[in-house]
Amino acid sequence: MNTAHQMDGTSPTRHARAAALRRHLAPAALVCALLSGCSVKDMAINQIGSALAESMGTALASESDIEFAGQAIPFSLKLTEALLLEQPDNDALLLAAASGFTQYAYVWIQQPADFIEIDDFFEAQRLRDRARAFYLRANRYALRALEVRHPGFSERFTADPAQACAALTRDDIETAYWAAASLGAAISLSKTDPELIARQPAVEALIDRAYALAPDWNDGALEEFLIAYELVRPAGLGPAHERARRHFERAVELSGGRSASAYVTFAESVSVAEQNRTEFLQLLDKALAVPLDAAPEKRLAIIAAQQRARWLLERVDELFLE
Repeated sequence: MNTAHQMDGTSPTRHARAAALRRHLAPAALVCALLSGCSVKDMAINQIGSALAESMGTALASESDIEFAGQAIPFSLKLTEALLLEQPDNDALLLAAASGFTQYAYVWIQQPADFIEIDDFFEAQRLRDRARAFYLRANRYALRALEVRHPGFSERFTADPAQACAALTRDDIETAYWAAASLGAAISLSKTDPELIARQPAVEALIDRAYALAPDWNDGALEEFLIAYELVRPAGLGPAHERARRHFERAVELSGGRSASAYVTFAESVSVAEQNRTEFLQLLDKALAVPLDAAPEKRLAIIAAQQRARWLLERVDELFLE
């Protein structure tokens, strides 16, 4: 016999029916609330948006099955866009869209295009066109987020990127990073688009401002970005390869050697350019030696970098003349 029910004056049957009724009424009550008041609706969207933005940055990033993650992320991205139709100025959702579309375009579209190019050039080009479109979409979301935080930013950024970025603060670093990464990636796939190539100073302004604010951000993510960027930067202090090497060494230091992509990026960009085959092989071996659990929050990035490392090793005789 359940003494708790006796004490509150209810029977087990009555209690069960009441619980069932509450379960059925709860979703209906939520729907009614969403339909009846903007403030409640906005609150719900804020909660969903915050959870979605967090999951985009943690749950997917720590996923160990890259195929599963690739199947899941389009739904998350479309849900993010649906929520943005309701709250176009939600900077957390805008940031989630910017980072999500950039990562999806690289890991699941551009990189596969690289892998198949030798066998199917036209399909590889089609994939790169898709990746470019997603990068530009990501960039629009990132710039919208900066506009929300700094009204008038968009107009100032178009006129003078460096001057506009001077107003950014440490709270803007992540958004500036994804704005730079998405635009830089789009430009790299637009060799015949002079209008887009002319936006290179915008990439430089964003990444340089973020670096000035916190060069150690996110375990050396900015240092890693600058490894490859120094090779295409219009101007800089000292030879480009030396600047790239300094950024690489610092990225390895800040990540504790747990960033497989730092090794891959330097090997592919600098070691190949310098035709240093020995260094190239050593760096890719280091990338492949990084355990997946070395940085659980970046597990997916490690897997993607190691995929590229294996592909590069297969091409070593094409990349080096001797």
